[in-house]
Formats: sequence, structure tokens, C-alpha cells
Amino acid sequence: MRNRWWAVPLLLASSIVALAACGTSSPSTSSGGTSPAAGGAASSPATGSNASAGSATIKERSTSIGTVLTNAQGMTLYWFAIDTPTKSNCTGTCLQYWKPVSGTAKAASGVTLSEAFGSIKGSNGATQATYDGHPLYTYVGDSGPGMTSGNAKNLSGGLWWAMTPTGTKPAGGSAPSPTSSSSGGGYGY
Repeated sequence: MRNRWWAVPLLLASSIVALAACGTSSPSTSSGGTSPAAGGAASSPATGSNASAGSATIKERSTSIGTVLTNAQGMTLYWFAIDTPTKSNCTGTCLQYWKPVSGTAKAASGVTLSEAFGSIKGSNGATQATYDGHPLYTYVGDSGPGMTSGNAKNLSGGLWWAMTPTGTKPAGGSAPSPTSSSSGGGYGY
């Protein structure tokens, strides 16, 4: 009886550890691109999204996995395989790693793209840019322009792909093996 007081703190501590383990995997910068800048992984909200809800300027960039779309700062744009043309399925902890591209999108001067831009109301309630029916995001694991470390990641319950000008998966992208996935999914995208 006298040792029961330990049960509550132990139960509380184990619950906190279990909840922390259930969160999204931390970002990795092990794929393509240049080496990350010190402390740049989650430096500012403007890195992942545009500071204003006005418009997002979209550019093209040649990377180690092929030509991808980027924001005005050169950060690679991604799409989430389990999103729909009208709904972002990146919510909660997912939004800490995958930053929605805010506002409506437009091509940078001199950039001609074959697919259409659009926008939806994102899971965070703000206007989110889309391309070829895919809501767009940046990845905090990309600490510099041209990095593509979020490509073919199986995080937040589905696969993530760098956005290409044609709206298809990058030529250099392939699905990770089931043993390398850090969370469930199995959507086969």
C-alpha cells in the first residue's frame, strides 16, 4: 500500500513518452541537394510559406532528381499523395514539417507551366496554393534552395513527392521499401 504513490508519476511519465513516440518523424536532410545550413531547418515561417496570403510566385529548378517547382526563395514544393484536389490531409503535427504554400500561385516571369494553378482552404483554414489539383507544401528538412530531401518520404500517413512541372512524380523518385517507412500509409502512390 505505501508504495502506490509511485504509480501515478510512473503512469504519467510513460504516457508522455508514448505520446512523443506517436508523433511524426523528425525531418531528415539525407537526400539530394546541397548540405544544410547550420540551424536553417526550421528557421522561419516565411521559408515554408509565403508571409502574405496574396500570391505565391512559382519557379522551376533543376535538382538531383530532375526539374521541380520551387517557391520564390528556391525551396522545393511537394504534394501529399493522400490529399485530394479540394482537401489537404496534412493536419496537426504534419503541419510542423510540411508548410502549406499560402495564397494563390502564379508562375514567375518567363516560366511556362503545362498544368493549372488553383487554391483551396487548407487544413489550417488559410488559402493554400495548388498545382495540377495537388495542394502545395515546402518541407522543413530542406534547409536550402534546391534540396529535395522530402521526396519519396513516407511521413504523416502517406507518401510525399516533389512537384514537377508536369505534375507527375520526379523521374528520380521511387517509393521507399515498406521496411524504410517511418509511419503507416501503404497507399501505393
